[in-house]
Amino acid sequence: MLTGLYQWFYEVFIVKWDFWVLWGFIAQIMFMMRFMIQWIASERVGRSIVPVAFWFFSIGGGALLLTYAIVKKDPVFIAGQGLGLIIYFRNLWLIYKEKRKDPNF
Repeated sequence: MLTGLYQWFYEVFIVKWDFWVLWGFIAQIMFMMRFMIQWIASERVGRSIVPVAFWFFSIGGGALLLTYAIVKKDPVFIAGQGLGLIIYFRNLWLIYKEKRKDPNF
């Protein structure tokens, strides 16, 4: 049993290691940072908020993950990240429009 598990980890994390796996890890870390930003900002004010940086990390991580998914030909990640990017850009556009209306925002 342990030999089979060891072999699986070896194949996944050593044999398959290449530039695109590194790219995928960097993308995932960037994507995860949006939650760190949101958590820290919420803790500072004592309520749940979503700062603008959350959406920028969402776009950066989502774009990198979409690239990774395209290279790896993963239809689940392609669909998920593709739709996500549309939503992230839309949220930034809504924030931009609101700021234009209210200069004190």
